[in-house]
Amino acid sequence: MILTVTLNAALDVTYHVPRLRPRASHRVSGVCERPGGKGVNVARVLAALGHEVVATGFLGGPVGETVRQGLAGSAVADGFVPCAGTTRRTLAVVDEADGDTTQFNEAGPVISPAEWAAFQVRYADLVHEARAVALCGSLPPGLPVGAYAALVRTARAAGTPVLLDTSGEALRRGVAARPDLIKPNAAELAELTGSREPLPATRDARRRGAHAVVTSLGPAGLLAVTGQGTWGAAPPAPLSGNPTGAGDSAVAGLLSALAEDLDWPARLTRATALSAATVRAPTAGEFDRAVYEELLATVKVTAGQPVG
Repeated sequence: MILTVTLNAALDVTYHVPRLRPRASHRVSGVCERPGGKGVNVARVLAALGHEVVATGFLGGPVGETVRQGLAGSAVADGFVPCAGTTRRTLAVVDEADGDTTQFNEAGPVISPAEWAAFQVRYADLVHEARAVALCGSLPPGLPVGAYAALVRTARAAGTPVLLDTSGEALRRGVAARPDLIKPNAAELAELTGSREPLPATRDARRRGAHAVVTSLGPAGLLAVTGQGTWGAAPPAPLSGNPTGAGDSAVAGLLSALAEDLDWPARLTRATALSAATVRAPTAGEFDRAVYEELLATVKVTAGQPVG
């Protein structure tokens, strides 16, 4: 079993409008609701790859119940812990004229110390059963900024490989707890290290405590700095489409390959192919399987320096 943690889960709501115009009324041409949050998206991709996966975190209120109902109809097992507050919603407005997406994210429920303690007990039980764990996304209000660091330490004590995908101070604290892998994007990496040069910054992030760092470089692919070497991976050509969720699919690729004990070139090939195939899919947490299978044979992995 693979475990994903989404402490600030969401109900993702997507509106499609013919054209998004400021200070104007809009007629919505399509609407979609689905369970969301980074770890839930990762779990959905893992399940589509054929892995047994449990998603955990906090859910509460009517919105949380809607998320539970959505998970009940999926291949993702519900390991969420209840909270008194109401799970947040995220609203994405897709401009059909140019494909751009405007995002609105609520803060999430306030988590009490008792709820955080109850979650840590549940997490400790699950992590002992897991082959790998992903800690994903933002922290809801009320949790200590070192929450992910605590969860990293619990996973390491259990001997379970742990991937951390967050940002800001939560990432800074989490890296110091020595996760097996972190996966920042270029902006998150720059915030962590103060450098916008991908290779030096990725190396710097690894020196801060992570055993390996894989940085998302957008259309240019992935850059990995590990104890076994440095690699760049990129698709044969940039793909047009919606990049929302591409980073989550990369996490799913890295985590599944880690659980299968694949070597780094194979991990990066899978993660890059999944990320690019997600750009061609209409919603986060999905990927175009035909594109994915085609890219598995055409992703370019180069040792020693980034690609692109």
